[in-house]
Amino acid sequence: MRGRRPLRRRPDEEHEAGGEPGDDETREHEQKAAYHGATVPSPAVTGVLFTCAGQRVDIVAEFKRAGARTVAVDVNRLAPALYYADAHAFVPRVDDPDYVSTLRALVHEHALSLIVPLTDLDHGVLSRARDELGALVLLPKPEVVDALADKWLAHLLFARHGIGSPDTWLPADVPAGVEFPVLVKARRGFGSRGIYRCEDRRELEFFLGYSSEDSMVQTCCRGEEFSIDVFCDLDSRCLNAVPRTMIESKGGESIKGMTIADAELVEVGRSVSEALDLVGPANIQCFREPDGTHRVTDINPRFGGAFPLPTAAGSRYPELALALAAGERPEPSLGDFRAGLYMTRFFSELVLSAGLDGTLEPFAEELPEPIADS
Repeated sequence: MRGRRPLRRRPDEEHEAGGEPGDDETREHEQKAAYHGATVPSPAVTGVLFTCAGQRVDIVAEFKRAGARTVAVDVNRLAPALYYADAHAFVPRVDDPDYVSTLRALVHEHALSLIVPLTDLDHGVLSRARDELGALVLLPKPEVVDALADKWLAHLLFARHGIGSPDTWLPADVPAGVEFPVLVKARRGFGSRGIYRCEDRRELEFFLGYSSEDSMVQTCCRGEEFSIDVFCDLDSRCLNAVPRTMIESKGGESIKGMTIADAELVEVGRSVSEALDLVGPANIQCFREPDGTHRVTDINPRFGGAFPLPTAAGSRYPELALALAAGERPEPSLGDFRAGLYMTRFFSELVLSAGLDGTLEPFAEELPEPIADS
């Protein structure tokens, strides 16, 4: 195995260092950089492919700031994250037989060495095709990906590894004396869709009949909910875990939260991620119950919706991902982040204009200079 090597410095750190080789090239590159920020040139710049880019502008932009050359793909040409990357492409749907071959061609064309999926949609496909794609895929093994994509299978996976999880049943197995309230959850739901709180047996039977998806029934946790953003290396060592509060969420995505220094939650993040052999980023959602135990409800093996908060706290997860792609083996730095940072989110927008050939480009926001009177 390779020994430890330092992570690539942040752009502001390179500026502070001064007199670095390539300073002239850096300034020239920054002047020529496309809309919304510059990349950091390097003799060994890592090319990163972001799949299902969607609205994850925050992630694409942060990898650029970390020094990556970025290529984003999506099936929808109005996905805003496409236009924040150095290059972008439109690809077939995830379930199209040509999806993998299209990605492989892009990896070859752009000399990419890292693939980062930004939603859950193509996790199963990418985890199985990792040996065909020609670049490192930041996902765990297919069996772990499959289990985490199905809340019932995830519960069974947690139980097998001794990870605390709320009592959960398939609809036919709910005990007669179950204690209410309970939740009816779609096994493959996204965000908070397909989740119904039931206060009694009548509501339970109604929502089980109302839901059109395969569902399960889960005990309601009574404690406070937390999220833990973790990052693991290729040997599933947890390199860091950043806990945060869930002050407010909409559609299953955190829009207000705060990083907290909580050694127990850091340990939950480490122990859970290493027990399940996670690779790369993951978001662990759990409750701290009144008796002090922790119950894990969901794990998403990708960067979480609140990615900007652990990033601001110093997680340096993009730098860690680039280090793994470069064959490095960073050492764990559990608990190394800034606590007490709040995040509150808001909508933003990107205005595009269509060229004569129909291609879309970011629309210049600056007004033209007025013409002087002669």
